[in-house]
Amino acid sequence: MISVWIGACVVALVCLVVCLLLTLRVQRSWKRSEELRALERFSRQREELEAKFFQLAAASGKPRGLRWIGCDWKQSVTFARDVQSGLISAFAGIEIRFEAIAGSEMEEVAAVGDVRDASAVFHYQNGSWGTGGKALFNMPPELAIERLAGQFTPLDAPPLK
Repeated sequence: MISVWIGACVVALVCLVVCLLLTLRVQRSWKRSEELRALERFSRQREELEAKFFQLAAASGKPRGLRWIGCDWKQSVTFARDVQSGLISAFAGIEIRFEAIAGSEMEEVAAVGDVRDASAVFHYQNGSWGTGGKALFNMPPELAIERLAGQFTPLDAPPLK
């Protein structure tokens, strides 16, 4: 009688392990397909996302005393997943040009006209890309991911076309 119970427990344990392994495999597969969908949508919507980024960033009032006059987009984009939320983010390389706002403390600063390297930040949530117009100054996309290593994990993403 005891051997029947032991056998039943072993069978139940094996079934549980198999179910767990299958669940993990399905989750990995789902995550990868979500990543591929996100990358494809980013590529397709990039022009629209760039325009939205510039609109929001220019309206933000940051940096104080400067007006955004241009944003040149580089080809480089790095994708990562937020460690806590699991959301996918994109960091796109940009070069930003500013001019001083008349009457601001920046009006006399010689470096105002210097082109600034940065990363534009985008987030993928519920099947859509969006941006808050946030720029990470002095951080190309690869460096942004490196510096934010505790917050983001890089995706193994194919290069964008």
